[in-house]
This record gives sequence, structure tokens and C-alpha cells, in this order.
Amino acid sequence: MKDRYVDLEIEGGKIRRFTDLVLDYTGTLSLDGVLLPGVAERLAGIAAGLRITIMTADTFGMAAEQTKGLPVDFKIIRTGTEKAEAVSMMGGENVIAVGNGRNDVPMMSRAGLGIAIIGPEGASAELVRAADVVVLDILDALDLIVHPLRLKATLRD
Repeated sequence: MKDRYVDLEIEGGKIRRFTDLVLDYTGTLSLDGVLLPGVAERLAGIAAGLRITIMTADTFGMAAEQTKGLPVDFKIIRTGTEKAEAVSMMGGENVIAVGNGRNDVPMMSRAGLGIAIIGPEGASAELVRAADVVVLDILDALDLIVHPLRLKATLRD
């Protein structure tokens, strides 16, 4: 199996290599527990370049079924601390973290790139302050990875 990674230009021209994408489920990939339209297709494409892990407390109890068949690892977590520990185990600086909730702040603080989603379920103000990039839609967040010049434009000095 080939190495999976994505090189992104951030921080004033510095190239950073990312190996993992960590995503919250509830409110980030879903609305009321149901996977948002277009997410499955984006994740399938991104999985060719990054290992993808979904970490969730699974508030609605539907996450496993909704993500069944996707090329992702799936982990039930209880706290933001558990998310942060998992990101650290993946290499921290090599991780892109995406979320919308207050329990995503710890993982975002350990990730090399943090993207906050202000989606239909809202976002924690604390998370928005901790993020490197803030977007209004999960598809916009995933497209920053697929189309890295968009990210470069947002994070340039």
C-alpha cells in the first residue's frame, strides 16, 4: 500500500505534510445524526491521500450506520480529551482536525491544522477561536483539502 499524505502550503509558504484527517461526526458531518449530502463522496476521494478517522460521542446513535462502507476508521469517544489523545497518537502536527463543538477544542489544539465548521447545528465560540480556518459548511472544509490553493489563499501572510 502506498504512503498516504497531502502536502499543503500554509503559514507564509511553508509546506506541511499531513497524513491524517480527523473529523467530528455530530454537527460536523451530520445534521440530527444523518450524514449530510455530498460528504460520503468527498470522503471517498480524500481517502486516497489521507487516513480518515471519525471520532464521535454519537449523540443520535446513528453514526456507525450512516458511515458504514466509507473508507474511514470509526471511534466512539466520550470526551474532548480522548479526541486530543488520539490526535497526538497520530502525530499531532501531521493531522488535520475538523469539528464544530466545544469537545473538539482539545484535538484542534494538538492538530497541525484545525478547521471549524459553523454548520446547521452551529459551532462553539471557543472552537472558532482555536481554529486556523473557519468555514460555514463541511463540504467547504473538505474542498480546502481537495483544492489546496484555496487554503493557501486563506492562510497566507
